[in-house]
Amino acid sequence: MSAENTAARPFGARLAEAVAERGPLCVGVDPHPELLRSWGLPVDASGLERFALTATEALAGSVAVLKPQSAFFETYGSAGIAVLERVLATARQAGALVLLDVKRGDIGSTMAAYTDAYLADGAPLAVDAITVSPYLGFGSLEPALAKARSTGRGVFVLARTSNPEGHTVQRARDSSGATVAQSVVDAAARYNAGAEPLGDVGVVVGATVGPGEVRLDTLNGPVLAPGFGAQGATAEDVRRVFGAGLRGLLPASSRDVLRHGPSPDALLSAAQRAADSLAAILPSS
Repeated sequence: MSAENTAARPFGARLAEAVAERGPLCVGVDPHPELLRSWGLPVDASGLERFALTATEALAGSVAVLKPQSAFFETYGSAGIAVLERVLATARQAGALVLLDVKRGDIGSTMAAYTDAYLADGAPLAVDAITVSPYLGFGSLEPALAKARSTGRGVFVLARTSNPEGHTVQRARDSSGATVAQSVVDAAARYNAGAEPLGDVGVVVGATVGPGEVRLDTLNGPVLAPGFGAQGATAEDVRRVFGAGLRGLLPASSRDVLRHGPSPDALLSAAQRAADSLAAILPSS
């Protein structure tokens, strides 16, 4: 279902259906300059367009979720944003859900403006879900949470990322003794309470973090798990970190799939191999 007309269908329900049909793999569309060069493309707006649309056309008909990284489009200015709009439309037409990796986080009217840019019906960059940062306080995300709920979209809140720079903040403990990462997960869980089959507020927890660093059993929402593939996490690592029965888990792979381009068949085969490696360890719904 198009991201322009989702109000009657909550994101959590649409995501559960997509994963049941296509499997849990999320593939990033990250037009990094090194990848453009490896495909033999110029590092300019024309190379960006060929790269991003080739990857999207090859993958959007088979994976549940495509995750464009907004920064790699923004760097080309208005021409890059125009390409991003085409990527979003192409992905939706092929049936993939689009999770735009923008990691927005601000306060007041600024957060509301970001929210309208990505989660409002009719917006040129409207998508099914976005990534957001809670580190100005989880309450600062309220405009995004409210808009997502009213339009049938979702948000994925950064909780326990795999980059070393995040450890100091995310593993710090609050006055109750919980880590900051756990407090983010718990806040998301409150928004998801009672939702069936999944809530609309997901969290981001890296597939390369230690097992048990955050408790996800009460989240009742999706978990985006970057780090699968080129960043080192295998399917067995995913099972070690998250267990075999966590509903809504979306292991994300970007470079490990994209490096096989520019052949569309090779891209699709790489994604299928990644999906097959996950099939035996993750639930299909």
